Amino acid sequence: MADSKDPQPAADVAFALRHYDAGDETAAIDLWQRTWQHAYPVIDFAARRAWWVKRWRDEILPHAIIVIAEADGSLIGFVSVLPETGYLDQIVVAPENWSSGLAEALLGEARRLSPAGLTLHVNKDNARALRFYEKHGFMIQGGDVNPSSGRPVYKMSWRP
Repeated sequence: MADSKDPQPAADVAFALRHYDAGDETAAIDLWQRTWQHAYPVIDFAARRAWWVKRWRDEILPHAIIVIAEADGSLIGFVSVLPETGYLDQIVVAPENWSSGLAEALLGEARRLSPAGLTLHVNKDNARALRFYEKHGFMIQGGDVNPSSGRPVYKMSWRP
């Protein structure tokens, strides 16, 4: 059963994947914020914009490989992977492109970037993400608490 906040299934979208460049920063952060706002409408993510920018610049950019998905010149998704550790930090897909196959393509890129395996954290109340990762072979390895939000999370992993 679909979550009530899930958009209608999208048709396959034509997109291209490419490496991130510095000119993508604003669009990537905007999309990241908008996607989380859609998933958690009761949280005011606009009020946390400075945190998004700081995390992007201080934690993700220096350590991750980021692959961008574009359609018609617009950024519609991205994946960020820390290749040294195999940590999948983010898969972000514009809500209007959910169920389009884009998340699977981005996950494929993550697996290509970290062929020995991936780990990630997922909010325990994010049923949509949990279904996605379990469908694609990730297993729950334990629980934790997100130090930034205080939300309970699952640690998940995938091994080839």
